[in-house]
Amino acid sequence: MPATVSFKVASARGEQNVTLSYTREGSGEPLLLLHGIGHHRQVWDPVIPALAAERDVIAVDLPGCGESPALPDGMAHDLPTMNTVLTALCEALAIERPHVAGNSLGGLLALELARARLVRSVTALSPAGFWNEAERRYAFAVLTAMRQIARRMPLPVVERLARPAIGRTLLTSTIYARPGRRSPEAVIAETLALARAQGFSETLRSGRAVQFTEDIVGTPVTVAWGNRDRLLIPRQGVRAKGVIPGARLVRLPGCGHVPMNDDPALVARVVLDGSR
Repeated sequence: MPATVSFKVASARGEQNVTLSYTREGSGEPLLLLHGIGHHRQVWDPVIPALAAERDVIAVDLPGCGESPALPDGMAHDLPTMNTVLTALCEALAIERPHVAGNSLGGLLALELARARLVRSVTALSPAGFWNEAERRYAFAVLTAMRQIARRMPLPVVERLARPAIGRTLLTSTIYARPGRRSPEAVIAETLALARAQGFSETLRSGRAVQFTEDIVGTPVTVAWGNRDRLLIPRQGVRAKGVIPGARLVRLPGCGHVPMNDDPALVARVVLDGSR
């Protein structure tokens, strides 16, 4: 069952109260899981059983996503604020320098935490921030279109489309290479999560100038990319390797932008290997 935690975070308007929803299971060294923009923590469900066998796994709904409320007024949905919030989350949960795995936006957040030397290791799955301008514009246009469709589609239509595999393909093939493997219930839930994500627009706006350009030294980094990623194309992984020469670059055959459902066993192995 999900839990919530509330904690104070400094802001331009003084200390603000932030509340996040999360699940926690397993034992071992702590492993924090971060999802992408407009998604929710359940995207990690296919790999959590394997991860929890060796790690204390904390899957969190980022602010304004899933069951976590948006940040209070005066706190921006941008990288510096998210780093502050995630650092405060770890303090509130008594997690000292966790391993972190993140997908898309979550991968970028994980790398930012590593750059600040706040984590033990990072596994970034198709992380944002290694695009050129044309690739960024394309990705943002696709994400905006997905969001608009999700917001305009009545729930009965979503439920009807999610039943057959072809309907799930229509709804999720942009992010999954094997959308038929996603359950109807999961597709419905993540479509609603995208439609209701309070921090979506501000997060996207703040990402226009984002480019990850600094090397990470002293922290093990794994960058993994699905060879069927249609949102952030795989050549961005090569760029990531150029920026972080010490990173381990892993290809995920047959996987899309959100690979956890396409090949749970492979992704779990990559995350566990990256957090040794």
